[in-house]
Amino acid sequence: MKATKETLSPTRVKLTVEVPFDELKPSVDATYRKLARQVRVSGFRPGKVPPRILDQRLGRGVILDEAIQEALPRLYSEAVQAEEVDVLSRPEVDITEFADGVQLVFTAEMDVRPEVTLPEFGELELVVEPATVTDEQVEEHLTNLRDRFAVLKPVERPVQEGDFVSLDLSASVDGEAIEDATATGMSYEVGSGNLIDGIDEAITGASDGDERTFDTELLAGEYAGRTAQVTAVVRGVKEKELPELDDDFATTASEFDTLEELRADVRTRLESNRKVEQLGEARDKMLDKLIELVEVPVPDSVLAGELEAREHRLGHELEHIGTDRATYLETLGQSAEEFDAEVRSSAGKAIRSQFILDAVIDAESIGLDQGELMEQILMRAQRAGVQPDQYAQQLAQGEGLTALMADVLRTKALFLLLENAKVVDTEGNAVELNLPRRPSGEAEDDVRDISDELDAEELEVPAAAPSAEVTAAAGDEATATATDADGEGDSEPPASETK
Repeated sequence: MKATKETLSPTRVKLTVEVPFDELKPSVDATYRKLARQVRVSGFRPGKVPPRILDQRLGRGVILDEAIQEALPRLYSEAVQAEEVDVLSRPEVDITEFADGVQLVFTAEMDVRPEVTLPEFGELELVVEPATVTDEQVEEHLTNLRDRFAVLKPVERPVQEGDFVSLDLSASVDGEAIEDATATGMSYEVGSGNLIDGIDEAITGASDGDERTFDTELLAGEYAGRTAQVTAVVRGVKEKELPELDDDFATTASEFDTLEELRADVRTRLESNRKVEQLGEARDKMLDKLIELVEVPVPDSVLAGELEAREHRLGHELEHIGTDRATYLETLGQSAEEFDAEVRSSAGKAIRSQFILDAVIDAESIGLDQGELMEQILMRAQRAGVQPDQYAQQLAQGEGLTALMADVLRTKALFLLLENAKVVDTEGNAVELNLPRRPSGEAEDDVRDISDELDAEELEVPAAAPSAEVTAAAGDEATATATDADGEGDSEPPASETK
């Protein structure tokens, strides 16, 4: 077999494959054996029908065509491996030449991973916000903490913003009462804006027992979009009383004995949070910088698949919260065209980022050992609220493990870039990012417990591939469609057309 590769574009190639007829003979013989078992001919036992009888019954051309269809996945896979093509989409296969006893010639066009030229890592420079914490931020946090320990105290005065009131509510449209729009004794914080448009303005200044009526547009239900007349009766007014900011409060609200100890702890935690935010900012800016510096074309099929996957997820989320796409776009203040353009841009950026990080993985020979993988499984199982062994079993049952390993490898590649980059804050000071380090000796028992759930073959780290979403969207790689010598593989062959 001879395969020739032709580059059609940076993301698409065409393979021309020439197969001598002698190399097709095993597939032809296997097809005869299979048909001999399937075709019933009087005077012959199943599996013993001679080829000449099958030719008479079915036609030699029909049998050869079936043999070719059975052989194509294997031949295509061998050509892909011989030419080292990194396939990202299902191939478009076309048989251009074939006759009985003559060579088979077919072509296959497919999207491929683009070549990526990486910049010098040490020349990358990022500017991030400082991780400093101001006294005002500490005091703001303490104020929020005081608010959590506040008590509500009844007051004999008109309603003010920040008060908590008890309300009786009713509504009508064109004089007809709305049964589902009544409530009694509803507690509401004035000014929070999480009840009905217009309620804050209506009841501010009202006293206990006062009634206020106002108009508002209904957002849901039978009368959605129509103007309703809402009546609110104030049944009680309470104000928040904050505790004094002193040592007693520190003892009540924390494990510390003094306010200064509490204040110091708040500062430490805020600084730690700012370092995490700073790392996130550096990560995002690194990806933006790479996309800016590196030209990465995106295969059409991969982009289309990613867009389809995102639309599918959005549909599930909207269904879960009980709304539709039009209403969702209205809340965003975007037209369908604006939203689709934003999603398309985001999807393209995500795919380019993956391709660049995969190139870093290859260039730096970044690997993943079993301990790192197990730590990731432990961490993600904890987030999902399931036992690690159960989570490992779920990963082993599909493409989950491959997707997890690709994700971890890309994260390691990104951290490698951040380690080598020059990072400064907006004031020109050098920044040491709070990059996560692999813990030593941590969770070793748990790692050993769940390592048995995944066999050695499953723990082999594959070559980095597009994300699970991108891979699924692009279609199964045809390298997985190869059949055995008898042409009895489980996978469907690539679609073909005989000329």
